[in-house]
Amino acid sequence: SSGINAEYGVLNDAVSIVMCDSVINFDDSTSTAWAITLGVGSFFVKFTVSSLVGVMFALALAIILKYVHLNKVPSLEFCTVGLFAYGPYFLAEGLNYSGIMAILSSGIVMSHYAHFNLSPVTQITVQQTFRTFAFLAESMVFAYLGMAIFSFSHSFKPAFVIWTLILCLVGRAINIFPISVIVNKFREHQIDFKKQFVMWFSGLRGAIAFSLALHLPFPNEKRRVIVSTTLVIVLFSILFFGGSTMPLMKLLQNIDSDDKVPTKHKKLPQSDEESEDEEDSEADEEFALSKTMEMGRSMEASQIPGETEEVWHGTKGFTVLDNKYFIPFFRKKFTRQEIQD
Repeated sequence: SSGINAEYGVLNDAVSIVMCDSVINFDDSTSTAWAITLGVGSFFVKFTVSSLVGVMFALALAIILKYVHLNKVPSLEFCTVGLFAYGPYFLAEGLNYSGIMAILSSGIVMSHYAHFNLSPVTQITVQQTFRTFAFLAESMVFAYLGMAIFSFSHSFKPAFVIWTLILCLVGRAINIFPISVIVNKFREHQIDFKKQFVMWFSGLRGAIAFSLALHLPFPNEKRRVIVSTTLVIVLFSILFFGGSTMPLMKLLQNIDSDDKVPTKHKKLPQSDEESEDEEDSEADEEFALSKTMEMGRSMEASQIPGETEEVWHGTKGFTVLDNKYFIPFFRKKFTRQEIQD
């Protein structure tokens, strides 16, 4: 559920930036209905064009890595990935579209196609490098939020803060639970209610919301109230929701284990090595919320000829087209000699 929540949070941030930009560009001289229509149209145009820019960059990178043997020079391969990773952002921003939406869609497609065309060494290097930069950027953001408490003049309205927090929670509930029901109809692995609840409970942060509030073109007094309210909600969600997410996940895990009926059997004596292996396996089952604690897979077995037989029984929708056409077209099949080299 932590992976789903992370992906949902990134998409939520991207959509928030596009939507905020569309609302700010409302023309006060037009009627309300026409302004809303223009705003909705502007949102979908920016969302679609920005996503297409990212997808095109990602597919182009997948084709280049498949047919150009950059895996023989890992440093050049790594630089190519870096250029294509941030290229969509600069192009979309230059065209006055959403750079974060472009880089998000590019990352999703790259992780599905282009990533598996990299050599194993570059795969791990790219993963750990990007995770390191992500961790540093996230740390800087929260450090900035902490300094913002003392750097800005604030104007707190308790009633406004409370109602904003309540409406944020209600909005997330309206967003997550119905959409999860719809998405489950097309997913092979269902998002159960407990995962939905964790997504609702742990997803309310707000670094993007705070940065957007700082750039709102409002008079100073109104802007000060909005910035102060946003900062309070961000800090409250980080300290309360963020701090209680791990205990909540452990509680839900314990409930799952209690629901399972234990089978009575006689426990055989174990050697010291078997006991250590069992302790390691139990430790592996613990939750890991940090992005930097996961190494990830360096290569799928399906990329090695003769290793697996591709079976699509039980799949439906885009998965069938993806397995049958897109993956063979965009992913590279490595020979055993290439893997050994």
